[in-house]
Amino acid sequence: MIKVVVADDQQVVREGLVALLGLFDDVDVVGEAGNGLEAVEAVDTHAADVVLMDLRMPRLDGVEATRRIRRDHPGTAVVVLTTYADDASIADALRAGARGYLTKNAGRAEIAAALRSAAAGHAIFAAEVSDRLVEALAAPKRAPERPAGLTAREAEVLGLVARGLTNPEIATELYIGEATVKTHINNSFAKIGARHRAEAVRYALTHCL
Repeated sequence: MIKVVVADDQQVVREGLVALLGLFDDVDVVGEAGNGLEAVEAVDTHAADVVLMDLRMPRLDGVEATRRIRRDHPGTAVVVLTTYADDASIADALRAGARGYLTKNAGRAEIAAALRSAAAGHAIFAAEVSDRLVEALAAPKRAPERPAGLTAREAEVLGLVARGLTNPEIATELYIGEATVKTHINNSFAKIGARHRAEAVRYALTHCL
């Protein structure tokens, strides 16, 4: 039996889900929660295998509840069931440790499959969520913007200066000559207005170089 906690702040939705899950022979609803804090407490009490988690709830939202559950009960999987399928909501839930992400358009069979997959240690996503994840992974990454008009190599050299490397050590690290290192340092110092290495280190740390 898959022990499940259902967390949703809308009572009619929560009761409907409990009734739906009661139709499955391999699912046992061991707890209900009307907010994220109750969801965490229910898992503490019942050692659930899976939590069916809404995202927008009072007292503690579903993302933070997921994070706490995964931290304290790594054997408990969380499957998000929500009306939200925007990139930020999906990313927040996955970073918190959710193993599945469904929208409330999901049908009975899809919810059952998600619970079984999560309990078995697999991830499952609604079709529209999978599409968004594929698009995000396939999208070309923009090169990070560097401050003060630094080139990529100048920023790299500044980062090594900040790590305390000497010019010969930087040359060895980057497989370039010491004269080239000195040129990059002089150019980067001029661009950032640094008079000596201490100011350059401070600038590199401030700008996460």
